[in-house]
Amino acid sequence: MPSVYEISLDDLLEPGPRELLRNVFYAPEKLKPAKTRAAITAEAADKFSTIALRLQGRGTAEEIAHFVNQLVFCFFAQSVKLLPENLFTKLLRRSLQRPEQAKAYLDKLFEAMESGGDFDLTEIAWFNGGLFDRRRALRLDEGDLGLLVAADSLDWGMIDPTIFGTLFERFLDPDKRAQIGAHYTDTDKIMKLVDPVVLRPLRAEWETCKQMIVGLLDGSIKPPMRKTTRRRMTPTEAAEEEHSRFEERLRALRILDPACGSGNFLYLALQGVKDIEYRANLECEMLGLHPRLPLVGPEILRGIEINAMAAELARTTIWIGDIQWRLRNGIHSKPVPILRKLEAIETANALVTQPLQLRHGPEDTTSAKPVELDLLPSHPEQVNESREAVWPQAEFIVGNPPFLGAKLLRQHLGDDVVEDLFQTFDGRVPKEADLVCYWFEKALDAVQSGRSSRVGLVSTNSIRGGANRRVLDRIGAQSRIFEAWSDQPWVVDGAAVRVSLVCFGQGADELRLDEKQVAVINTDLTAGAMDLTKARRLAENLGVAFMGDTKGGAFDVTGDLARAWLKLPLNPNGRPNSDVLRPWRNGMDTEAVCLELAHTGPFQGK
Repeated sequence: MPSVYEISLDDLLEPGPRELLRNVFYAPEKLKPAKTRAAITAEAADKFSTIALRLQGRGTAEEIAHFVNQLVFCFFAQSVKLLPENLFTKLLRRSLQRPEQAKAYLDKLFEAMESGGDFDLTEIAWFNGGLFDRRRALRLDEGDLGLLVAADSLDWGMIDPTIFGTLFERFLDPDKRAQIGAHYTDTDKIMKLVDPVVLRPLRAEWETCKQMIVGLLDGSIKPPMRKTTRRRMTPTEAAEEEHSRFEERLRALRILDPACGSGNFLYLALQGVKDIEYRANLECEMLGLHPRLPLVGPEILRGIEINAMAAELARTTIWIGDIQWRLRNGIHSKPVPILRKLEAIETANALVTQPLQLRHGPEDTTSAKPVELDLLPSHPEQVNESREAVWPQAEFIVGNPPFLGAKLLRQHLGDDVVEDLFQTFDGRVPKEADLVCYWFEKALDAVQSGRSSRVGLVSTNSIRGGANRRVLDRIGAQSRIFEAWSDQPWVVDGAAVRVSLVCFGQGADELRLDEKQVAVINTDLTAGAMDLTKARRLAENLGVAFMGDTKGGAFDVTGDLARAWLKLPLNPNGRPNSDVLRPWRNGMDTEAVCLELAHTGPFQGK
């Protein structure tokens, strides 16, 4: 079925229509009806997950992750013509004929991409950026190469980084694999946090800067004196300097996602900041100032991710997104190097670091050196010290930290990790709180200390009550919640859940709750003068009602065994077993069942 594209002159102000018009002349095949971008991305993630699984055992998890991302980027680079046309295709097909030489072929290509140079009489651009960094290829067999040749048929230039990283993660995680294809968090949901926290204040700053530039150019604002020459600037010189000052402002800002996963929040934040810079450049050019190329790049991003595979995916997501942004906006010149380093995407624990302090013997006079704790100390001279992780300084913090209810902490994290967490955050986060609350607490600390100014985080919607809400109470008392969504559908590990979105920190924003302007946002994420978080217990109700005991897990013994224990002599504490052994039932039991329990039913120890 044919597709019809209509473009008005006004449409050409936007990058999408301009790219479409460019394709009419330079890449008409891209205008043919084809698979959706989401479908292409899902197929690409599917193929590469299969390849990654086949590579298990041929390297460490980090080595496999790095190699797979090198291959992904090579497909993308060829598709957008950063690599010579069909070069990677020819390499794969040649490797399929000689699988034993595949590693050598890829090593040679990666070496050329690391610093630029010759590859079989073909000039290769300088890529580097940390992706091509002397870590070479893994061994591939005929089956692997067959899958790579099949993957070459996709239009890799069309993949959506926000979907690719998420799906790739799920394909590689057995616990998430059953949920593949059901959901992924869409861009609009993520922008509910990125826009108010990061982009809204930057757009306001640009409007103020633009008014200054207009005033300088129309003569309503007098240009300042130049400090070095004590000569008054011309209106154009002063306007150019204002433009440069705003440009430097964008290049110097830092955005942190302290649980970055495959990088979706960082990717979209970077895209938004680049859009603001590009708009500023175009508007300055329309005012008569010199044209400028965009300068903002991935170096404004900071990320913390405990999973090495996800951290690698985050870097690739950001690199691909940055290149796609340039092409979408008609910027086809190649920066040098093509990939800007992303060392600030760290593989680390965002909450607690656990070094081992080694007490050295007489023969070693060096100072104690912290060592990453992977195992418990095996010698008495080793002392295990836990300490709170330090987040990098960043003006804006956004992200989707992990949720884990208090009852599941020990089951999923282990007793030692949970005890370290409790000890490190003692008095700041209740022990009964969800894991996500620790990220809120650290973000509040960053704002209070002046290391950050604005925060936007996703949380379980249970943050509105109970022990979880105490962290919001602290935020309400020590900072300012300026925008929130109390109950939103979201996706966690491929499953649809309900979440709350909370934005807090500095600024004079109008308060908005669930997209409506309000006078106040209470810490239970309600609005209005009646703040139920201030409600207190009435003394008159004491002893009138109680919840009763709640069974948190299986701890039953049979009636026969319980009665046998009750007949035993006093226990080692000199107390009868009846002190700790009681019949247990709840409101679901009928009268008949209750009578039976009283005589022959199960007992529960307390």
